[in-house]
Amino acid sequence: MAKWHQRIRSLLIEQFSLPSDVILEMPRITIIGHIHFYIENHQGLEVYSNNELKLKVTNGHVQIKGDAFVLKMMLPKEIMLEGTIHEVKFLPD
Repeated sequence: MAKWHQRIRSLLIEQFSLPSDVILEMPRITIIGHIHFYIENHQGLEVYSNNELKLKVTNGHVQIKGDAFVLKMMLPKEIMLEGTIHEVKFLPD
């Protein structure tokens, strides 16, 4: 069944020119310099502190480490983080 879903998703991406991040439910991440981090399509906040942010995404987590973090915007599927970003990791489940 999973292979069938994957084939349909691939077909939608190719035939209808739909963005793959939307069809595959993948996170879209934008980093501006080392001070702004913006993510769309996350599935929830796991950890937030002055120096770490960890978000649940499809097939794992995204972990951001740094200093002086401030959540500038937090919506159900979007987060904007400001601070000094040192490291971004994708952690598979």
